[in-house]
Amino acid sequence: MSKKHNYSADSIQVLEFPDSVRARPGMYMGDQDENGLHQTWEEAIANAADENQVGYCTEATTVLYEDGSISVTDNGRGIPTGIHPVEKKSTLEVVMTTLHAGGKFDKNAYKVSGGLHGVGISCVNALSSYFKATVHRDGSVHEQEYKKGLAIGPVKKIGSSDKHGTTVYFTPDATIFSSTEFDRNRITTRLRELAYLNPGFKLHLQDLAQKDEQGNPLQQTFHYEGGISEFVTHLNQNKETLLPKPIHIKGQKGDIYVEVALTYNTKTQEKILGYVNNIFTEEGGTHVVGFKTTLTRILKDFMVKSGLLERAKISIIPDDLREGLTAIVSVKVPEPQFKGQTKSKLGNPEAQSAVHSSIKEHLEAYFEEHPVELKKLINKFIIAAKARKAAHDARETVQRKHALLSTKLPGKLADCTEKDPSLCELYMVEGDSAAGTAKTARDRKTQGILSLKGKILNIEKAQEHQIYDNDEIKNIITALGIILNPNEEGPNKVSIEKLRYHKIIIMTDADVDGSHIRTLILTFFFRYMPGLIENGYVYIAQPPLYLVKKGKEEEYCWDEETRDAAFERMRKRGGTGNPMVQRYKGLGEMNAEQLWDTTMDPTKRKLKQVNIESLEEAAHIFSILMGGDVAPRKAFIEKRAREANLDI
Repeated sequence: MSKKHNYSADSIQVLEFPDSVRARPGMYMGDQDENGLHQTWEEAIANAADENQVGYCTEATTVLYEDGSISVTDNGRGIPTGIHPVEKKSTLEVVMTTLHAGGKFDKNAYKVSGGLHGVGISCVNALSSYFKATVHRDGSVHEQEYKKGLAIGPVKKIGSSDKHGTTVYFTPDATIFSSTEFDRNRITTRLRELAYLNPGFKLHLQDLAQKDEQGNPLQQTFHYEGGISEFVTHLNQNKETLLPKPIHIKGQKGDIYVEVALTYNTKTQEKILGYVNNIFTEEGGTHVVGFKTTLTRILKDFMVKSGLLERAKISIIPDDLREGLTAIVSVKVPEPQFKGQTKSKLGNPEAQSAVHSSIKEHLEAYFEEHPVELKKLINKFIIAAKARKAAHDARETVQRKHALLSTKLPGKLADCTEKDPSLCELYMVEGDSAAGTAKTARDRKTQGILSLKGKILNIEKAQEHQIYDNDEIKNIITALGIILNPNEEGPNKVSIEKLRYHKIIIMTDADVDGSHIRTLILTFFFRYMPGLIENGYVYIAQPPLYLVKKGKEEEYCWDEETRDAAFERMRKRGGTGNPMVQRYKGLGEMNAEQLWDTTMDPTKRKLKQVNIESLEEAAHIFSILMGGDVAPRKAFIEKRAREANLDI
């Protein structure tokens, strides 16, 4: 270094609120992208849910405004507005402008909490360009406004009221967050979740930016008296269940409250959702471990007693006992210890024993009293074990052939010459004709072309061993460099470590068949290789829908709006030649040069990256669209018929 830095007392900076939060927003909200943005709303709604937990709040309303701002109103006790004995200013201002100031340190005020213990709402204030708090309490209405965390003026009494509760209204700071547009679907999913987890809690959503057919703002209310039992029923609404109704268990050990609901369906996927103080623990934790181990032990004991397992002559593993299981495990823990900053995994060891002791006796009694349902389950577990063995053998066969023929890629693949996966793209194209055009058009150095023969297998209706026996799927696995691990189960049975392309581009015709093929491929990736989507490797090509021509002038358009605009521009410019619009229905209608210019040239093309904003909602939609039940799919199509772009 040419100049040494003088490290002295002057080098030490002390950041006060709100600068301490604004300098490192990721420390408090997780990130500065969409997740961090929605976490600001999560902190506000969590306060309402915490008030509900202690019996003071029955309703909360979220409002999305046209300018991108948002508000949450609850009918809880209302934040105290009197002068704080230590800070010597209104308690409302203390709560909104001081880190680690809140009522959740006092266990007399809140037994359990899902908030950030005095950090949440003040951080939301700090990360908002404008924030306003309004409190109805003790017969009065008080209000205070803030700008980027700093109070604009004192707390003011603005009226009288016989109501009680708090409203926070804020506009996320666009200089902090990369996106400031709230996703109504994401908020809807969370409100529905909170309503299930808190029976009787009414949660309203108003979207002033979107209108219904009568021109009124879209409104929804979530309110479920059945709690998590109703949640389990909702998750299985398009599936055939093996129990007449979900098993619903409530228990308590010490100061830990436990609630579990579960059922089984005829499908193969396992779904266990864990919650701690209303917070979804994506990675589970000790409460989920307690549930899994207890359920496994009880079911194994009953299987041995039945004698069916011995007659089947097949070994059972825990995964077999959870095939088709849907369960909600919700615990209320006074002092939750989360592993990691995002609260995705519970670490409290006492939660495991609390779940075990709360559900063991109830589950044993249920299976003793329901022999018919128990026999159905045992038969399902035996079938699951046999299917697992068949799938293991199929994966082993595919992987063995893949290893023996590692230098021989599928004949339907025209590979690129580049060997660095981060620079390589694979276009998955339907049909030999379109694939032939794409091969001519491509950049051979970085772009590979895989020709698909019509529609691939619908994996939503097939067993796992059938999937690995399918030629088209085997070609996809081999071309991508996917490794199948025969001796692994769960997420480890498929590895993408040796993935050969970091851009996998699905390029199908812009018609019904093309949409179907695209959905089949996405269903396969979603169910069996979710890592491809989670890592951002999957894209959908966007070939143009129209070519507008007048004389020698031409312009490609991707929707009706740009088509009409191009048509109007050419008409106004005049010149020779008649106006002409060509509608592309298939990739084969373009020559190689056109396909390159519009769809494959990295400097010009439009690609849509596939992501999973809500895993739960995505799984639900795939089940409806690709599952075996016709009725829910018909209802889904009828409800969304007006959104469809039909070729007639």
